[in-house]
Amino acid sequence: MAMRFIDARQVAQACDYPGLVAHLRAAHRQPPAAVERILMQQRSGAGADDAVLVWPAWQPGQHLGVKVVTMFPGNRTVPAVQGVYLLFGGNDGSPQAVIDGTELTYWKTAADSALGADLLARPDARKLLMVGAGALAPHLIRAYQAIRPRLRQVRVWNRSADKARAVAGAVNGTPAAMASDLEAAVRQADIVCCATGSHAPLVHGDWLRPGTHLDLIGGFTPAMREADDAAVRRARIFVDSRWFTVDHVGDLTQPIASGAITRDAVRGDLFDLCGGRVAGRTTDDEITLFKSGGGAHLDLMTAQYIARAVG
Repeated sequence: MAMRFIDARQVAQACDYPGLVAHLRAAHRQPPAAVERILMQQRSGAGADDAVLVWPAWQPGQHLGVKVVTMFPGNRTVPAVQGVYLLFGGNDGSPQAVIDGTELTYWKTAADSALGADLLARPDARKLLMVGAGALAPHLIRAYQAIRPRLRQVRVWNRSADKARAVAGAVNGTPAAMASDLEAAVRQADIVCCATGSHAPLVHGDWLRPGTHLDLIGGFTPAMREADDAAVRRARIFVDSRWFTVDHVGDLTQPIASGAITRDAVRGDLFDLCGGRVAGRTTDDEITLFKSGGGAHLDLMTAQYIARAVG
């Protein structure tokens, strides 16, 4: 098989969120791939942590692949997240595709969170709050629209009001607007989706009303955090995978270290939920929390979907 080069435009044209979410759901019912995680960080001149992630995954007999992604929060003229994905045959190791890793990451991350929300958020959820207005935010909103097509309100909060207004103005199919007061917006939302680079909690547990689903996406190091101790104590907690979350992300490592919660507070991951080994939401009044850590297995699942969709 000749190696293909799949750029961002091809990915965007060939993929859709209903299809990718369904693919991830089915893939989580299969034996997981072997994975590794390599993270390197350097302090930048602007005081932020620049990072490079190398995430390989291998499903013998199917595919193996590796994503190399850079995260430079201080970027102004190019995206903060950039990368490339290499997909190989699982039997003979032959290179099959080079995929735009930035676009793959957007689709993977949004579909990952949408799958978690589909399993955990109330079926009658109508109001979505998007916390953060980076390049990922429009993807997340579209993914949530795919799994909750009856959404009737989208609000976007960001430290920069102009960015929040721009993201809200680009939403199609659902009335959307900028939120100026984060606490008030959280108190009104059925689903709170956070995709920021924050190192201090933005969402407070006391603001969450019964039945809310809280989705935490942005933090990928132990120093990063988007929700406080009260939020994790009040919630029924799930993760996309235990490998890339429990010991690696501040939204879990920090409250575990302080004693606010124990490791046992994490009820399950997407493999458990999709495989029917644990129950997700059990009552309408429960607060559910889904912590996304990403991971090489998700990148491989998404690369397989993209390669098939592009044809």
